[in-house]
Amino acid sequence: MSTYEILSLIDHLPDPRSGHLPSQRQRIRSVIEQAVAAETLGFAGFNVGEHHFGRYIMPAPELLLSYVAAKTSRIRLGTSVSLLANLDPVRFAEQLAVLDVLTEGRIEVTFARGASAATARAFGAESFEELRPKFDESLRLVLRLLEEDNVTWTGEHRTPLNDVRLEPRPLQAARDMIWVGGGLSTISADLAADLGLRFMLPSLFRWPEDYCDIVSRYRDRATANGFGDGVEVGFPTYVHVAPTTQVARQRWQPHLESYRDFAMSLRGSFGRPVDYESLLQGPAIAGSPAEVVERIAAIDETLGLDRQLFLLDIGGLPETLLQESMELLADGLGLA
Repeated sequence: MSTYEILSLIDHLPDPRSGHLPSQRQRIRSVIEQAVAAETLGFAGFNVGEHHFGRYIMPAPELLLSYVAAKTSRIRLGTSVSLLANLDPVRFAEQLAVLDVLTEGRIEVTFARGASAATARAFGAESFEELRPKFDESLRLVLRLLEEDNVTWTGEHRTPLNDVRLEPRPLQAARDMIWVGGGLSTISADLAADLGLRFMLPSLFRWPEDYCDIVSRYRDRATANGFGDGVEVGFPTYVHVAPTTQVARQRWQPHLESYRDFAMSLRGSFGRPVDYESLLQGPAIAGSPAEVVERIAAIDETLGLDRQLFLLDIGGLPETLLQESMELLADGLGLA
C-alpha cells in the first residue's frame, strides 16, 4: 500500500472562472498554508517543485521547505524535483545536510536532469546534451559526500576534491533522502536502479499504464544489482474531490483545462488524448471521496506504487475549494 503525499508545482495562473490572479507573495503563502494543512490532515509528506523563469514561481524549493519545516513537526518535506545538473553538487550536499538537521530527519529530495534547454543555458551549460553526464556525475558525488566521512574525488565537470568531509553530518542515511526523477527514457530508471535509489515518475499528462514497462525494468535491474528490498516507486496524480462526482467534475474542468494548456505549452503532448474526459480516464481524478479513493487504489495496483503524490492546487483553484478537496481526500483515505 502506498503512502500518500501532497505536491505543489506552484503554478501562478488566474482562476479561469473569476479571472482573479493572486500576487506571487499570496500564491507562495497559500502553499505554505497548504503544507501545514497537509500535516494536520494526516498526509505523510509535502513536496514542491523547482522551475525557473516562467509561471511556475518556485526556483528554490529547499528555501521554502526550510520555512515550512519551522511550522510543522511530523510531515516529511521533499522537492519534486531539484535540478541537480544546474547546481554545484558539493554546495547542494551541504545544504541538504543542513536541511536534514533542521527538519530532524524529515527532508527528501528528488533529483532530475531537467527538460529545459533555456534553463540549462541560463545556468551556464554550453549545450543541453552535457546535462546528462553532469547529472550522473553530480548524483554519484552527492551520495559519496553524504555517506562517506572523507571524500577524495576527481570528475569531468568540476574541480577535484581532496579529503573533504561534509559538515554537519546528516541525520538520515542518504538513500532515505534521495529519489531519482524520470520515466520518459530508460536512462534515469537505470541510474536509480544501479545506485539503489528510489524512482519518481514525472507529473505529465500520461496514463499510469504508459509507465508499466519502465517501472518493471527499474525493479528488475535494482533486484539484479542487489537492491530489490530497498527500491520504491512514486507517481504524481492530478486530483480534485467534492461531495459528489458531478460537482467535482463540473467545477474542476476549467482549472484542469487551464493548467493542461499551460503545461503543454512548455512540454508538448505525448500521443494521448488530452481533452477533459480523456484525462479523467487516465492521469487525472475528479469525483466523490469514494470514487477518488477507488481510482487511487487502481493506480497503485497498476504500477505497484510505494508512494502517490497528489497535485490539487492547479490552474488557479480557489483556496476554499482546495481546502475542501484536501479534507475530503484525507477523510476518504482514512488519514486523519
